[in-house]
Amino acid sequence: MSNSLSNYSSRTLAFLAAAGIATTSAVTVLATLGIQKLERSKKLADLKQSIDASIKSTPSISRSSSLVAGSATEKIKPIELNEYGVPVRHVKAASTRGTGGRIEYDPALIDEQLARNRVFLGEDGLQKIRESFVVVVGCGGVGSWVIAMLVRSGIGKIRIIDFDQVTLSSLNRHASATLEDVGTPKVESLRKYLEKVAPWVEVETAVELWNKDSADRLLQGSPTIVVDAIDNIDTKVDLLEYCYRNKIKVISAMGAGCKADPTRIQIDDISGTAEDPLARATRRRLRLRGIVNGITVVFSSEKPSPEKASLLPLDEEVFRQGKVGELGVLQDFRARILPVLGTMPGMFGLALATHILTDLGGYPVDEYILGRNRVKIYDNALHSLSGQRMKLEGTQKLPLDQSDVGYLIEEVFRGRSVVSRESGNNRIMLTKWLKEGDWSLQNIVLMTKEESKKHVKRVLIDGDSVSDVYPQSVLDLVKRRFDEEKHYSIYRE
Repeated sequence: MSNSLSNYSSRTLAFLAAAGIATTSAVTVLATLGIQKLERSKKLADLKQSIDASIKSTPSISRSSSLVAGSATEKIKPIELNEYGVPVRHVKAASTRGTGGRIEYDPALIDEQLARNRVFLGEDGLQKIRESFVVVVGCGGVGSWVIAMLVRSGIGKIRIIDFDQVTLSSLNRHASATLEDVGTPKVESLRKYLEKVAPWVEVETAVELWNKDSADRLLQGSPTIVVDAIDNIDTKVDLLEYCYRNKIKVISAMGAGCKADPTRIQIDDISGTAEDPLARATRRRLRLRGIVNGITVVFSSEKPSPEKASLLPLDEEVFRQGKVGELGVLQDFRARILPVLGTMPGMFGLALATHILTDLGGYPVDEYILGRNRVKIYDNALHSLSGQRMKLEGTQKLPLDQSDVGYLIEEVFRGRSVVSRESGNNRIMLTKWLKEGDWSLQNIVLMTKEESKKHVKRVLIDGDSVSDVYPQSVLDLVKRRFDEEKHYSIYRE
């Protein structure tokens, strides 16, 4: 009995001792986490206090840098009305706290806010973004999402330009506007929002309509990139031409109206757009000015159906603004009354922001995949490849089907010729690469019809070496694409 009691007591003591150790460890962990949480809370409290103090000590309109020459100590000029009757507000310099007229914030807090982007882009990539200066022209459904995400992602300086005001109908697609913002300039609505998200970002605003006369002033300061989110076709073309002529990097948003398929949103050179009436109209007008390509755009290849593209009645308020014709995006269409599903402009804006961030940050995006689900293109490419083999070897049989052809065109070659990088739907075709190789996925390339014809003659018939026919850049690209296909082939079984 005594032995049993003794054993029981020993086990009990051992259990209590173990429980005590576990409890002590748990207490230690909880204490450590508690200290970390308190430190983080203190930092955030200090930041909020510094922001609140700066806002109370400075008129809200003076939080942004001025686009108008003059001393930062000058009084703001009386409100002017532009040709549309909209107030033009010239915003003056920021608070004088800290050095250089800028408010200073704890770098550790900024680093924590941008931690995920730093891990993704790397230290150098994030630093490039923080040193960049972006100008966004147009702060509606597309532009507001671009602006919001660029500022959230750490862009160092941003200038936002728009003459328009927030309306009730803006609220279905605008990134930040609320009922309280209705009737106020879109740029000022965004500025107030951005101050609450990342007050250390330098934000410049201009309540103005961008045009040729104001171009030099509104785009001054050597911007890293300009974002065109304008829905006025004439102004859009003028802005794109100005940037092209002055060698300013620009990216443009095409038409999100009457679109609803998120899988059809693409990014390409304007010469490669399809099924987008605004892109077509912009492309034709630029061509008349001698600009064929060299402008990156986001567009949707979804076919606009007549049911979706019916006009809505014009509001009397729009007529009172005057010059209604200048608001037109397309012939017989007015930008303000195109049916718009609120999510689509947001996705256009997020696509633009993602492209800008990866481009400026040096993230290795090779080339975007273009034109998915082009069944007719795949079928034609398969038949032409069969005809090529019949001509060379007397048989049409291929170890490929339509899905293989689609995979080669879209996934392997990104819808572009390996020679000229062209991407026109009606101009590209597949061709065998090396004469001595087989008709496999790692010996078939994408070219234009003209390039394929020359390739067949010189390489597949005459027997010339591809190294004698093509420059090293083409040979390297083909090898890289075949190496990628070989790597991913193990996942295609």
